[in-house]
Amino acid sequence: MHCAQKITENIYWIGSNDWTTERFENLFPIPNGVSYNSYFIDDEKTCVVDSVDAEIREEYFDNLVHLLNGRDLDYIVVNHMEPDHCQTLLETIERYPNVKMVGNATTFRMFEQFYRTPKPDNYHQVKEGDTIDLGKHKLVSYTMPMVHWPEVTATFEQTTGTLFSADAFGTFGTINGNIFADQADFRLTFEEETRRYYTNIVGKYGPQVQNAIRKLGALEIKNIAPLHGPIWRTPETIEYIFHKYLHWSSYTAEKKGVVIAFGSMYGNTRDIAQQVAKQLSFRGVEDIKIYDVSKTNPSYIISDAWKYTHMVCLAPTYNLNLYLTMENFIHELKALNFQNHKVSIIGNHSWASAAMKSMVAHFTEDFKNMEIVGEPLDIKSSLKEEDLPLIEKLADDIKASLDETVIFHAKL
Repeated sequence: MHCAQKITENIYWIGSNDWTTERFENLFPIPNGVSYNSYFIDDEKTCVVDSVDAEIREEYFDNLVHLLNGRDLDYIVVNHMEPDHCQTLLETIERYPNVKMVGNATTFRMFEQFYRTPKPDNYHQVKEGDTIDLGKHKLVSYTMPMVHWPEVTATFEQTTGTLFSADAFGTFGTINGNIFADQADFRLTFEEETRRYYTNIVGKYGPQVQNAIRKLGALEIKNIAPLHGPIWRTPETIEYIFHKYLHWSSYTAEKKGVVIAFGSMYGNTRDIAQQVAKQLSFRGVEDIKIYDVSKTNPSYIISDAWKYTHMVCLAPTYNLNLYLTMENFIHELKALNFQNHKVSIIGNHSWASAAMKSMVAHFTEDFKNMEIVGEPLDIKSSLKEEDLPLIEKLADDIKASLDETVIFHAKL
């Protein structure tokens, strides 16, 4: 059953929702599902902008057949070749054999790598600034390499001011009837999952995101149509999401606060983490988040680590190395180019000490512009009365650092 929704003059959303997939890219939990967005432009020449994941294949083709109403499909623009946007691409071309597949040289190479069915007669190669004339609508291509794959482009429809932004400006979570961000409290509804999406999917590529924003910021954008999540169509929501991307891509915190990430075998390191949180609270610190790195998927911790100015990492020594789940968490932060934050470190050991030294080495050698706040601590087995002054001193140092920290707000 077709369920297309109109975005603006002769442009329609023809996506749908996926509540079945448990992990996005088989990595990131999506308890609230995810949407796959595709768009149809109804003009003298018909055009689809990006296809969809196989999970919503039926809805996609129902919408497309309904809107074509017996006509042929002239163009399909491929802004991004990742399979969750292209698992229906080959079938679309085979259903409409005269269609021109719009992309760049890397797009076509990846298409053949994934689907092993070259379609050179269908290829319509575009470069930066090339235009496709559909009639009333004019599509201009802008390259966005590594946001977050090398072939990625954005397509700007000049007549309506609609930016088809690929994975940029997207979010986890389904579209629940309302396809526009302004139809909900977008900060309350989308911000946390948009940040988690950005930091874990795109976060590694901050400089490339900044380059793309500088390029796209010069356009007169009236709508942003991403491949996941709601469409941004008001000046307020467009300014909001642009500024969020400027901030996140600079790797700077949005807010003062402390993320406490701990790993614990038998609860002793967990008790130290809770004592740190209590001591910070006694000193008036607000926005304290505590996570067990062995239970919480790293994507949630990474999102909050990006958001807040300070982090405390606590873990025991294990097999003469750093406790594995903490090692993995730090590895993921490093892989995403996490930087420009402040961290405090507490290790725990019973007979041989390695965790504290390992965490200090990671944050001083493997990351950029990371400040270690307070003296790193190494507790023996469990927290004892004589250790409490050390925890109190560390809490004092973190509070002083928080007071001195200035939040810089990104500007277009």
